[in-house]
Amino acid sequence: MRLALPAIVACAALTGCAAGQPGTHANESGGSSVSNSAAQPGPSGARPGPSAGQPGSSPVEDLPVPAPPTGAPGGPSRPGDLGTKPSAPMTLTGTVRAGVEPNCMLLDSYLLIGGPRDQLRDGARVTVTGRVQADLVTTCQQGTPFIVESAKSA
Repeated sequence: MRLALPAIVACAALTGCAAGQPGTHANESGGSSVSNSAAQPGPSGARPGPSAGQPGSSPVEDLPVPAPPTGAPGGPSRPGDLGTKPSAPMTLTGTVRAGVEPNCMLLDSYLLIGGPRDQLRDGARVTVTGRVQADLVTTCQQGTPFIVESAKSA
């Protein structure tokens, strides 16, 4: 009952707002309002289309449709393509630090993905070899993803 009362009040308020607008009416069952402004011709004989803020209009209808992706570097070239490939092999040396999310380890501005976690721990000085994969989605919220192929103490 505690949850039903606010829902009933909200529905009543919305129905009351729609009933007070010119060109709208509530259906017999007390359901949604319907605008008949598009069905009646205007002064010039043309039928006006729905405008923003009127029932039946949708701001989504007015938005431009984005162009499909092309074969541009770094972007998908066809459906199912994952985009960029990993970079050429790189070697990084530095001190590993913990990221803001659990189990996220960073070396400089790179997010270390994979590799031996016993060596890639907070505060360890290491040399890692791997590849950057900038389009990899992670939950770590920081760093450019770096796929670790090997790691050793520095």
